[in-house]
Amino acid sequence: MEAEATTGAGFWRPVAALTHRDFRLFWSGQCISLLGTWTQTVAQAWLVLELTGSSFLLGVVGAVQFAPIMALSWATGAVADRVAKRRLLFATQGTMMLVALLLGVLSATGAIRYWHILVLAAVLGTATAFDVPARQSYVIHLVGRRDLMNAIALNSSIFNGARFLGPALAGLVVARWGVTPCFFVNAASFVAVLAGLALVRAPGLPAVGIGRPGGATAFLRTVVGDAGGGLRYILETPSVRDLLLLLGGLSLVAMNFHILVPVFAREVIGGGPRAYGFLLSATGLGALLGAVSLAAVSHRGPRRPHLWASAAGLCLFQLCLWPVNRFVFAYLLLLGAGFCMISLAALVNTSLQLTAPDHLRGRVMAAYFLVFAGVAPLGSLFSGGLARLVGAPGAFGVGALCGLTVIGLVALLRGTGAPPGEQTRGE
Repeated sequence: MEAEATTGAGFWRPVAALTHRDFRLFWSGQCISLLGTWTQTVAQAWLVLELTGSSFLLGVVGAVQFAPIMALSWATGAVADRVAKRRLLFATQGTMMLVALLLGVLSATGAIRYWHILVLAAVLGTATAFDVPARQSYVIHLVGRRDLMNAIALNSSIFNGARFLGPALAGLVVARWGVTPCFFVNAASFVAVLAGLALVRAPGLPAVGIGRPGGATAFLRTVVGDAGGGLRYILETPSVRDLLLLLGGLSLVAMNFHILVPVFAREVIGGGPRAYGFLLSATGLGALLGAVSLAAVSHRGPRRPHLWASAAGLCLFQLCLWPVNRFVFAYLLLLGAGFCMISLAALVNTSLQLTAPDHLRGRVMAAYFLVFAGVAPLGSLFSGGLARLVGAPGAFGVGALCGLTVIGLVALLRGTGAPPGEQTRGE
């Protein structure tokens, strides 16, 4: 492993991963870039509505952006295992920067059309499909095994902090200057990421004995074979398979509750956009608090009771929303659901990375991203369909009951066991 020795003890324990020089550089760049990413996300949605006036066409953009993740994840993890991860991240982050810059230029010149946004959304989705397994599996090269969970928690904290602040910043910018500055701000934010990568020393090389075959055709054949090998590993390793089943099942039925919040705010709480905004921010604040608290206890490693409690809490907080019609109670319950959701995701992420051998980590992380984020569009359809049939409160309740059923079925498989971090924490 390429990381320097940890000094994460005492006062520095909650931020132990930041004692590693390479991770500090990488993390700092992500802090800036993620804020820009959320700014662009809001601006792009607003631009689509301005151009088309159609919520359906806005949904099409989201589907086009997620499609490459669904289609390519089986192969992108194999690529991440075969090449130097820092080099791959330069390519993916540079592509994302170019997409933001093109959106800004097209918007500024008035030449932007809906089909431009569709094409660029597909490019962005493709870059993301390659970026996430490389970025997730690169972290262990920056901090080593001991501080991996702390690094994942810190990454979650900046992601959710950006999710909490980015939309508000975008709203202010769009209201005053329009959508164009948001795209240029996002393009500029990638400079911090690329500069950090340039200064990082760890190249994130493939595991010993894993090399790149000569020629594009041979490389493609190897990637296809590696993808099959990764799938076999996942299916034949109960601790990995069952963690992915747990996360994937909950992603489908219990993690898309943000879809229900606007309907719940309007029809149950009786509030307008302000109530909706506050309730939605509660999930982001809860996720941020979950990530920060997880960082504080990360030195203990990913514990089995913590993982199961987070999974159950995610469902139980939503189940309690079923009879609620008071704003304060709804806010606190959504905050709790956000807290448990991010805790579960980070614990599963850490456990998978500590279990996977070095030469398979990229493929396992691609599978993690697929079941966590790639299933999101299907989960949104599930939640939206339930809300139409039984209303938003009923959808919270039914989704939670389905989630508890998923937890019970995975527990019956008895394959999850204690997350490997409990055994490897002292390595």
